[in-house]
Amino acid sequence: MKKLIIDPVTRVEGHGKVTIQLDEKNNVKDSFFHIVEFRGFERFIQGHPYWEAPVMVQRLCGICPVSHHLAAAKAIDQIVGLDPQDLSVPAQKIRKLLHFGQVFQSHALHFFYLASPDLLFGVNADPAKRNVAEVAIEHPELAKKGILMRKFGQEIIKTIAGKRIHGISAVPGGVHKKITLKDRDYFLNSKEIPSIDAMINWSKEIIDFLKGYHEVNKNWLDGFAEYPSGHLGLVNKENGFLELYDGNLRAVDANGKVTLNDIPSDDYIQYFNEGVEKWSYLKFPYLKDLGRDKGWNRVGPLARINICNGIETPYAEEERIIFKLATNGKINNKTMYSHWARLIEMLYCAEMMKKLLNDEDILSNDLIRKGERRNEGIGIIEAPRGTLIHHYEVDDRDRITRCNLIVSTTHNNEPMNQAVKWVANNVINGKPEVTEDMLNQVEVAIRAYDPCLSCATHALGQMPLHVTLIDHSGNLIDERKR
Repeated sequence: MKKLIIDPVTRVEGHGKVTIQLDEKNNVKDSFFHIVEFRGFERFIQGHPYWEAPVMVQRLCGICPVSHHLAAAKAIDQIVGLDPQDLSVPAQKIRKLLHFGQVFQSHALHFFYLASPDLLFGVNADPAKRNVAEVAIEHPELAKKGILMRKFGQEIIKTIAGKRIHGISAVPGGVHKKITLKDRDYFLNSKEIPSIDAMINWSKEIIDFLKGYHEVNKNWLDGFAEYPSGHLGLVNKENGFLELYDGNLRAVDANGKVTLNDIPSDDYIQYFNEGVEKWSYLKFPYLKDLGRDKGWNRVGPLARINICNGIETPYAEEERIIFKLATNGKINNKTMYSHWARLIEMLYCAEMMKKLLNDEDILSNDLIRKGERRNEGIGIIEAPRGTLIHHYEVDDRDRITRCNLIVSTTHNNEPMNQAVKWVANNVINGKPEVTEDMLNQVEVAIRAYDPCLSCATHALGQMPLHVTLIDHSGNLIDERKR
């Protein structure tokens, strides 16, 4: 047996490693996507006052801190006695505006900075060319718009939360400040940054660009890393439309059969289990009734477009219909279509930001509500990368006693492992020579999920530990292993 090792996986957030095991004839025997970091947020947040959670959990990540901030805030709202609909209307809309800004900028970051080199230059491109700097050289207008689109989302975050990264907006029962007229006008008609109308138009242009790319590269995009899977996400409670902030959980299998039928967020624990493996710090969520082998689901843009009944904004809905026609209305299990779905969500977020920026409610001072104290809270939102679950229990002294986080990338753990297996078995298996281009295709398949590995690293049990004591001459004095 011999091993192929990719360490680290590049152009993703966090540290991941791939191992592919080959026999003497280069036949693939097995493959693994390892998450080698360990971060114990579920443990060390215990003992802290519950109101600190929305601030602390942001430090899980510098890419999607807003998502953790809002998921924790929704959970803490319940601890102070409020369900999502109990918050004031202005507070709900300000939180949603913050969330749409986050998803918009995160999708722009992934598509333009991380994924576009795979699409524009191809999997066989020189490794030195696979970066956003080369994109800017060969496609300057595309790169410029990508940079400005991400900036717009970050400016929304900064305006509401005070900082682009690790700011504070949500507090127990609402938000701590309103949006001013000056803030709003900055996004609607300022000359300092492109307007929200520009964001909508540019999103439509980028989608048109990618649709053209799909026409030219259909055979590769349709066949690469295609495998059956379930799909999970939130849908609007009233009409089953695309929902990113608050909704019911829905899952379908690879053929469209409903496997989780619009359950309330608070009931998630009745339906999900998490498996663990000794070779990764990333857990494996699955639906209890289907079991570990059949109950895993993809989450994120592709899954959300697959499960929803429609999109409430007109331009994004038009693009969703075109997207669905690519598979004749059937469930799309093609990994590389994630990028197309991601851009449709960018357009949706831009349309929703415009709607909210023109809403007088965001200027209101009616920001905080209070309810009757509880000892448990669950907050679920759709982060850029998929369904994000925060679950807290607190004691009568307001201290957190238990924390469970099921992060978007955690849901995608099994799907990403399946992507690695697909490339190993269909690209590498049995070839007389393993080339760098082949290994790059493993990373291309993983990158389509836009994984945030730092967010997702949690495991049950004790972390393995190896401590060595060395004297001044370099001699081993003692060692301990756990």
